[in-house]
Amino acid sequence: MTVAMPLTVKLKRWLLQLHLWIGVVFCLPLVAIGLSGSILVYEDAFRPPPPVQATDVGTPASLDRLLAAAQPAAPNAARPSSLTLPASSGQPAVVGYGGGRGGQQVLLDPVSAEVLGNRSGPPRSPGLMRDIFLLHANFLSGADGRAAVGWFGVVMCLLGVSGLILWWPKRGRFAKAFLVTRGATGWRLMRELHGAIGIWSFAVFMIVSFSGVYIAFPQATNGLIRGVFQSADPRSAAQALTVTPNGRSAASLERVAEIARAAVPDAGFRAVALPARAEQPYRVTLSPPGVYADGGPSITVYVDPYEQRAIATLDPRQFSLGERIIAWQRPLHAGVGLGAVYQALVFLSGLLPLFFVVTGIAMWLISRRRKAATAH
Repeated sequence: MTVAMPLTVKLKRWLLQLHLWIGVVFCLPLVAIGLSGSILVYEDAFRPPPPVQATDVGTPASLDRLLAAAQPAAPNAARPSSLTLPASSGQPAVVGYGGGRGGQQVLLDPVSAEVLGNRSGPPRSPGLMRDIFLLHANFLSGADGRAAVGWFGVVMCLLGVSGLILWWPKRGRFAKAFLVTRGATGWRLMRELHGAIGIWSFAVFMIVSFSGVYIAFPQATNGLIRGVFQSADPRSAAQALTVTPNGRSAASLERVAEIARAAVPDAGFRAVALPARAEQPYRVTLSPPGVYADGGPSITVYVDPYEQRAIATLDPRQFSLGERIIAWQRPLHAGVGLGAVYQALVFLSGLLPLFFVVTGIAMWLISRRRKAATAH
């Protein structure tokens, strides 16, 4: 008489096969994305120092002076689009020309306003480090590769959820499932390592994986998060704001920054986006204190330079839960905004695909040897 297998056992066996084959099929790209991501967490350590160090002692030059000093070095006498102050000592102030990643930038000493040089695009390291970034961002394949990386993030989320279900212990064994049994060897050692490391790293692994999906598919994930949390985008109304010159002169850049700082007194000035048309307000970026300061979501203050007042403030600390989740996706993925410990955890999460592949293959090989030995 054949005893029927319980449904939960059947489902777990099916899920185990799914987990196994997803890992087998996608192991190489997942390992490549994970390792490249770990390197990028500490990319600044690999970036060569600027050829000219900016002055970090003395009274900073005014924003208007920096903007005027950059103009003679502007590419093709272009109109400036942004001004960013240095985040740390020794770094230059940056005046941007043109939007997007292909824009030009003039680097300035923040104290003397001396032009230090020009560069194109973001300050990313050349050579090997740039290739590592492109591997992680789009698998060296442009827009199609970016979508593929996004789907690899979905695969990682599936592996994480299925792994959690497969790890879930029986009643009375919960505490032991977080540990590796002393003296364990062979298949049992690999299985317990696979499960214990997986559960201890589960939260960070899922955060980094989901945020990777967000970066690849921002519109779809924004819609999903806003649908789940029933939240509205606070940026949409602010981005449609207009101002009326009425023949008046715009306030100085320094005055615009002063108005923004007065709107959020506990925040520090980071950058300002200059309007392309007279009817557009200035957008001032401020850095909140605390965990937000080191790369976390920034505050945006929209300033009317004619009325000389703040007309809108987008402060992520005051967002709804859904909007805060959206605002934190990129910082969480990059390992910034939550201190050195979280940064280290994000670095380690990039090593997890390789660890899971090694322990998974080891379990499979040991099982095959056992079956072969039993057959003989």
